[in-house]
Amino acid sequence: MADLIVIIHAGFILFVIFGGFLALKWRNLIWLHLPAAIWGVLVELFGWFCPLTYYENSLRQTDGGGYTSSFLEHYLIPIIYPSALSREIQIGLGIILALFNLLIYRKLYSERNGNR
Repeated sequence: MADLIVIIHAGFILFVIFGGFLALKWRNLIWLHLPAAIWGVLVELFGWFCPLTYYENSLRQTDGGGYTSSFLEHYLIPIIYPSALSREIQIGLGIILALFNLLIYRKLYSERNGNR
C-alpha cells in the first residue's frame, strides 16, 4: 500500500510541475491544476509535509515484513525525497515552480483574452 502512495505522490508531483501544459490543451483542467500548483509552491516555500508523506511513512512503519525495500522505494523515493535537499534548495524549487506556472498561466490568460 505504501508503494501505491509513492506512485500517487509521484504522479501528483508531476501534475504540479507539468499540469499547466495539460491545461493549455484542456482548459477545464485549470480548476484542478491551479490549486495543486499553489499547494506545491506552498509546500516548497514553507517546508510543509504533504499528507501523502505522512500516510506513506505510517504504512511503512506498520509493514511487518517482506523485502527490506521495494523497487519503487529503491528508485522513486530518492527522486521524491533527495538526500541533498536543503531548505535553501527547497525554497529555490518553490520559486522556480511558481515562476514556471505563472508563465504558463500568463499564456493561458493572454490566449483567453485574444492577445496571442
